[in-house]
Order: sequence, then structure tokens, then C-alpha cells
Amino acid sequence: MRTLTVASALLAMAAGLPAQITQTELTKATPSDSKPNSDKVPDVYAIPGQFKRVLVFRFKYDTDLLGGIEKMVKQNNIKNAVILAGIGSVRNYHIHSVSNRTLPSKNIFTKDPTAPADIAGMNGYIINGTIHCHMTMTNGEHAFGGHLEPGTTVFTFGIVTVGVLSDDVDFTYLDDKSYR
Repeated sequence: MRTLTVASALLAMAAGLPAQITQTELTKATPSDSKPNSDKVPDVYAIPGQFKRVLVFRFKYDTDLLGGIEKMVKQNNIKNAVILAGIGSVRNYHIHSVSNRTLPSKNIFTKDPTAPADIAGMNGYIINGTIHCHMTMTNGEHAFGGHLEPGTTVFTFGIVTVGVLSDDVDFTYLDDKSYR
């Protein structure tokens, strides 16, 4: 009985502790990681296009930022677009960024369920309906950022501006790390 009481007390104390920042490293290995660059793939190329329309998404308090963008992409039938800007603030964040310089690539996922931050900037692409969004945040001590992950919730408000391109713009290899 005493063991159960001590365990209950420890559990109660742990519940009162603030949530901690977590970091997890994940290797994203693919079969193409060992292949050399191809002479058939240009060092750089241009993809022509024009904006059909520009949309401004506004997010309210406690909305999942990535989930909201995904909802707007579906609702507005967006296939290809450029994320032009984003501002606002978040109650917490979940991002990832690369953590090495050689293939296979490794990503470090950082999640802080209790840390507020201002969104200093946002950009990225919507490629065949899939969101590839980067954001920069600041907390008063430093700026940081990475790829937006689920679980980043809006604090005061969030605004994201998207330039929608025509569906025939070919973004096939835009973020394909094996196209080299």
C-alpha cells in the first residue's frame, strides 16, 4: 500500500512539471543516396509560371497551423503554389531541420509544447497539393526555424499569403532530393 501511495505522489508531482522540449533525429535514407550526380540533370533550371490568384489565409487562436494550411489547400483546390509570406505568433511549435551534410540526410525534429514564439517569416511551396513550408520564429532570445510540422498552434493570430499557380506548372522534381 505504501508503494502505491509513493507512486501516486510521484505521478502527481510529475503531472505538475512543465512539458519539456524534445528533439528526435531521424535518418531519411533512400536507395538513390549513393548515386552520383547525373550530367542529364541541369545544375539549375527555371520553371515558368504566373500567379492565377493570391490568397491570404487568416488563422485564429489555437488552430493547428499546418492543418489549417492543408484545409485551405483542399478547400481552394490548390495544386501548385508559392507560400509568399507568413506572420503571427504560436503557442508552441514543432519543426524539423537537417542535421548533417552528407547523404543520407538526417533531420532533427524539435518540439516544444509550452514555448510561445513570434512568426518572423514563412515561405515554401505547395507541390501537387502537398505543403512544403519553412518558417522562422523568434522568442526574444534568438531566431530559429525549420520545416513546419503538425502540432504548431496559433496564439494571437496567423496570416499566410499564397500565390496560386496554374495546375500545368510542373513541380515534379522541385523538392526531390534524388533528382540530381
